[in-house]
Amino acid sequence: MRCHVAFTPAEAVPAPLGIVVDVMRATSSIVQALASGYERVLCCAEIEDARALKAELGDAAITGGEREARRIEGFEAGASPREFREPQAETLILSTTSGTRSIVTAAEACGEVVLGSLLNLGAVARVARERGEDAVILCAGYKDVFAIDDAYCAGRVVSLLEADRTDSAIAAALIADRFPDPVDGINARTYGPPGLEEDIAWVAQVDLLDVVPRFAGMMGPAAEVSL
Repeated sequence: MRCHVAFTPAEAVPAPLGIVVDVMRATSSIVQALASGYERVLCCAEIEDARALKAELGDAAITGGEREARRIEGFEAGASPREFREPQAETLILSTTSGTRSIVTAAEACGEVVLGSLLNLGAVARVARERGEDAVILCAGYKDVFAIDDAYCAGRVVSLLEADRTDSAIAAALIADRFPDPVDGINARTYGPPGLEEDIAWVAQVDLLDVVPRFAGMMGPAAEVSL
């Protein structure tokens, strides 16, 4: 088994298994939503696609999302995992700055795609170990550039895999080793608006949830994710 880390979506490489990481906050929110009882999450790159799906699905869905870490106008929720602790509909339609796009990128390159975060760290690593095939951990980054919080989370996954490591996987593991406290690893990120302290504390919880979201296919422009 060989493990590679793509620090941005542009660095994605083909592999039997892709693990998408956007710890602040898309993959953390999707993990939380599905663990809480949402049946699926429809991940949209564009805001208008999310609005069109909402118009189609009606009360069976709610919209959640952010741009620049701020709730999208007219959406029923933002992108905080704390907002999805209790299901408000069968489906969550989610659109975020970086994370939802990365799921589609991974699906184009990998045979199977799962979503990882600190919240489900052990569960997603277990899936990778059980498959025993080459894996790429795809970091969402921020607007197509490196983000240390995603690299930190990727490094935590790498450390749980008995795999040959590429140079980038070694680098991610070193970043993870540098920050024994997950909150410090996430706070190492040098950009983003203030006021996210409660979300940082939430997504920094390790192994809170034993679920592994999987890419199920495309529903029009949206990537469908379910358990």
